[in-house]
Amino acid sequence: MADGSVLIVGGTSGLGREIAAHYLKQGSSVAITGRDAGRAAAVADELGDGARGIGFDLAKPDTIAPALNDVDEVSRLVITAVLRDHNPIAEYNTSSALELITMKMIGYTETIHALIPKFTDDASVVLFGGLAKERPYPGAITIATVNGGISTMINDLVVELAPKRFNALHPGIVGDSPYWEGKDLQSFVDRTPTGKLATTADVVDATVFLLENPAINGVNLYIDGGWMRM
Repeated sequence: MADGSVLIVGGTSGLGREIAAHYLKQGSSVAITGRDAGRAAAVADELGDGARGIGFDLAKPDTIAPALNDVDEVSRLVITAVLRDHNPIAEYNTSSALELITMKMIGYTETIHALIPKFTDDASVVLFGGLAKERPYPGAITIATVNGGISTMINDLVVELAPKRFNALHPGIVGDSPYWEGKDLQSFVDRTPTGKLATTADVVDATVFLLENPAINGVNLYIDGGWMRM
């Protein structure tokens, strides 16, 4: 369990919220962030004692450091935030692409930069990418590119900020997540060697493993039941 506080960027819903709930149950103090400060505070209240909410937008990097100014030490950082971008190259929207690239490439990096003096000696970080970088689909040109960037970003971070640990998690389709609710996923299940899709609980477990195992560093972990190999 983390000795200091846990910060979940993108922790107001979905996977981020579930990771926050896990660490609260373990007795850690947890800060969650979202683009809307009011919503972040409301979700923190729902999560209960030990949680607090912070508002900033990763796509507006100049807002990040001021928003984190009053955060004390951080021992575990998870950055889950993502935009569900659909931007086919034939209809390429540069504004949409710039927002996503700024959020994941610059926003992720600026968050880490702002927290350098606040990291504990044993701090560890997990960045969320995704399997679009390996299994692109029509309209995925930008998200595939930035997820590829996440997979290489950690290689530099483990060198520049040693002994802090940096790993990346790349989920496939998380079958019980709100985004996929009501969608027909049987074709994906049929192409998954385990015969079932990853669950939210699986992703939380994988995130905690990357954060807490002291020998895991610079790893890109795929969590997809082997779907990528089919």
